[in-house]
Amino acid sequence: MTVKKVTAPWCIQAKAEGQKITMLTAYNYLMAKILDESGIDILLVGDSLGMVIQGGTDTLSVTLDEMIYHTKIVAKAAKRSLVIGDMPFMSFQLSPEDALINAGRLIKEGRAHAIKLEGGKAVTEHVRKIVNAGIPVMGHIGLTPQSVNEFGGFKVQAKTEAAVEKLISDAIALEDAGAFAVVLEGIPTEAARRVTQHLKIPTIGIGAGQYCDGQVLVTYDMLGFTDFHARFVKRYALIGQIISDGVKKYADEVKSGEFPTSEFAYNIEIQDEANEETEYVEREEQESESSGNYSEAFDDLF
Repeated sequence: MTVKKVTAPWCIQAKAEGQKITMLTAYNYLMAKILDESGIDILLVGDSLGMVIQGGTDTLSVTLDEMIYHTKIVAKAAKRSLVIGDMPFMSFQLSPEDALINAGRLIKEGRAHAIKLEGGKAVTEHVRKIVNAGIPVMGHIGLTPQSVNEFGGFKVQAKTEAAVEKLISDAIALEDAGAFAVVLEGIPTEAARRVTQHLKIPTIGIGAGQYCDGQVLVTYDMLGFTDFHARFVKRYALIGQIISDGVKKYADEVKSGEFPTSEFAYNIEIQDEANEETEYVEREEQESESSGNYSEAFDDLF
């Protein structure tokens, strides 16, 4: 099922037609542009930026203003992909009213197409209020990173029958509240299969096995930017090593004097002042005629 623009209803239709959904994280314009042009269905501007971009040990310190900033950047690059802004810790927990106000900021200021928030039955009224305002909501249950202190660390959840039943109940409650999809994180494969079977909306798995309707990974993890390698992460490239090799070669060439050669320099004959003034006037007239064409304005540089 091809589509020019991915939307929340498209995600539900994709599940109905048995089409897997792809989702990756994005935090900046260039990466978002690459992912969008590569056909990734959903770009998640996750609060994981607190760890991946800011170097923190968890996601708890990320602010709503920071999420809006990064979401706005990603949204500029997305032509086909659905952009989802993550609701950071304490941006929605206080009340459904607070949740709506802050979700509205992610849409209005961050230009997100939808929002994601963590929690099960405890946040169904929050979800319902946001959805009723016309904002699509993606749920998130299982290992919810904002509850890391409650869990005692980033640990696999739903390992007992009672916990699986609660997970199913939470997922159904989110669907009934109007969520268009739900992330299942850090749970056994069988638990994810059972949750997925109970829902009409798609499940997006991360560390939840192959039976989910879609998959999401942190882009920096799956591209090998760092040494971090969780059990559920498959590395599709080793970009970190490629960058390191390139940077080291650059540094070596600068120190040895090999870079820059004349190929990478402006080899222009220096003119006397009279000729230089004439050239400046002529160029000013040409730029005026170009009506501010961006590419023409930088012809000399590139």
